[in-house]
Amino acid sequence: MQERFGIAAFRSRQQALRLEAALKKEGLPVRMISTPREVALGCGLSVRFEGQDAPRVLAAVERLRPQNMIGVYDVENAGGRTKLTVLRR
Repeated sequence: MQERFGIAAFRSRQQALRLEAALKKEGLPVRMISTPREVALGCGLSVRFEGQDAPRVLAAVERLRPQNMIGVYDVENAGGRTKLTVLRR
């Protein structure tokens, strides 16, 4: 089974929660998840979003300029393998 979504990964729980709140305020269906180990250890939290919402998430990141961000990634899980594509660092 294939699954595709985006994440914004952070080194700070506070910054992850701040971005989540801002995106929810804009009406985006986001939620907190554990950061995939393929990304980094960081704080262990990432904001998960639907792939088609990537432009809006990237615009919010540019506007908010959160500190301690590891990056924004496209995540594709297929056949037990995870493929990451960097959208922004």
